[in-house]
Amino acid sequence: MSYQTLDLKVENHIAHIRLNRPKAYNSMIIEFWQEMIDVFAEIEMTPEARVVVISSEGKHFTAGLDLAAFAGIAQEMTSDIDGARLRERMKTTVLELQESFNVIERCRLPVLACIQGACIGGGVDMISACDMRYCTEDAFYCIQEINIGMTADVGTLQRLPHLIPSGLVRELAYTGRRMMAAEAKTSGLVNEVFKSQEAMLEKVMEIASEIASKSPLAVYGTKEMINYTRDHSVDDALKYMAVWQSGMFFSKDLMEAAAANQAKKTPNFDNLLPPKKLARRSP
Repeated sequence: MSYQTLDLKVENHIAHIRLNRPKAYNSMIIEFWQEMIDVFAEIEMTPEARVVVISSEGKHFTAGLDLAAFAGIAQEMTSDIDGARLRERMKTTVLELQESFNVIERCRLPVLACIQGACIGGGVDMISACDMRYCTEDAFYCIQEINIGMTADVGTLQRLPHLIPSGLVRELAYTGRRMMAAEAKTSGLVNEVFKSQEAMLEKVMEIASEIASKSPLAVYGTKEMINYTRDHSVDDALKYMAVWQSGMFFSKDLMEAAAANQAKKTPNFDNLLPPKKLARRSP
């Protein structure tokens, strides 16, 4: 499938998504929001993919929402359409935009983000939904929405408090100041900081390859459990783990890993099966 705002390449079990509008600082135009949903649908239907890497071309990771592309929404708010109906539509619009990053969190595969330069507004929403984040020394993060008179609404305020201390989230969200790479590392937002984009991509691809070498079923279960535990009590999460394990424990992967370990060789795991698509839009 071809895309306007990004590219997808699947190689060596790694699905690599690259934002491809560097001249526009990879700003998020209307097409981007739909294409994020479509690209993750395509990845879901690609059994060879076992891990996802998101990166971008150019100096900056993303400048966030392209305000000019969404000018029509503001104009509509001043129209003669009934105010209640406009507000109901606005709610639906926000939910649709949220879905573009919900697909990252719901993806069965781990998603790793590579960030250089600016990661502003919607960019913070996006990386907050990823499993791991890596950046270059020149990277910075900004919850830009407060600087333009609005509340961040596509996931930052919901996910970031699970990644870094609440007081720091509030400071960033209330002030709209920039968090530089060093602070992002010490606060736990990113796993590692690199001198260059090339060094970052090389290392992240190594990590992605290591993940891809593990049992896809075990990796999926691990992501599912970590995400579930975040939003539930320990007791509920342990019970869910027991139910999950009763269905997933007796897999060929377990036997393959044990045999490979004994023989001191690399295990060979089957890919996950794609969903049946009984009620899904085709990518």
